[in-house]
Amino acid sequence: MNTDWSQLQPVLWLSLLQTAYMVFWTMLLAGLLGLLLGVALHTTRAGGLFANRGVFTVLNVLVNLVRPIPFIIFITAVGPVTLLVMGTTIGTRSVLFPMVAMATFVIGRIVEQNLVSVDPSVIEAARAMGAGRFRIVWSVLVPEALAPLVLGYTFVFIAVVDMSAMAGYVGGGGLGDFAISYGYQRFDWPVTLVTVAIIVVLVQLAQLAGNTLARRVLHR
Repeated sequence: MNTDWSQLQPVLWLSLLQTAYMVFWTMLLAGLLGLLLGVALHTTRAGGLFANRGVFTVLNVLVNLVRPIPFIIFITAVGPVTLLVMGTTIGTRSVLFPMVAMATFVIGRIVEQNLVSVDPSVIEAARAMGAGRFRIVWSVLVPEALAPLVLGYTFVFIAVVDMSAMAGYVGGGGLGDFAISYGYQRFDWPVTLVTVAIIVVLVQLAQLAGNTLARRVLHR
């Protein structure tokens, strides 16, 4: 079949904006929440700056429970909570809640793993100089792990783009919904291929930016 791009271009542009909206707000909110969660996991573990077995156990179990759930199942599972928080379970805005929730747990674990790799002697040196625990976290611990954290956030960005595509299954809009509605369901393969190409370009640009920034941070 012949693809009528004159009619599809406005829809494609709207879908791209919807994807950008979902990815931007998810990365912003989950990026901050995930950083706090990862720092909490690292500092409350045994030997951490704020060692607390009870808090660490609760956070660790929560992350382990949520992180393995496939996102398409997670969206439906938290539907009642999404309805309570967002007022609806349909539309681009509604999928922000499950996307932010899932990305927060993923980022939290990535942040924790990267903070664990920081040389303990650096922290001990800061403590020996009289630095407080909160100051050590934000002035020593996080900056020391900044390069791998950038790469970790780049990985999550790509995962969030994937989440935004799956959001199309539940009426979330975006490029995923465009590819399904105007490509797959109409057997219009050029539409699907163009959508895939756009997503690949977005991912490659993000990976390039992440690698470049990580190198600059590493050699600062």
